[in-house]
Amino acid sequence: MYRKTLLIVVVMLLSGATLQVIARDFVVLQKDKTFVLDGRKVEKYAIKQGDIIHFENQDPWFHNIFSLSDIKTFDLGSFPKGESRAVTFNKTGKVEIECAIHPGMFMEVEVK
Repeated sequence: MYRKTLLIVVVMLLSGATLQVIARDFVVLQKDKTFVLDGRKVEKYAIKQGDIIHFENQDPWFHNIFSLSDIKTFDLGSFPKGESRAVTFNKTGKVEIECAIHPGMFMEVEVK
């Protein structure tokens, strides 16, 4: 069975077919001026290349999530409670994420 599967994959690659990797979606909350994932404060998190993080504001004040990292630079702009913005991580490496309004908010995402 292994040889048959390997042969199918090799034939697909030689014929120009691509293997599709399914990206996952994560929701990171901004709550009490911290980044929260799965109910706990998160400072470091690992995801896979192609994954998407939705940054959702649950605080009564605005947040402005951004990154100046080489592999992923973005600025989501200021957004109020109840709104969210998404970022797709297409390259591997480490991404430092901060809030422009609240300098104590910091999170590092390792994209594998």
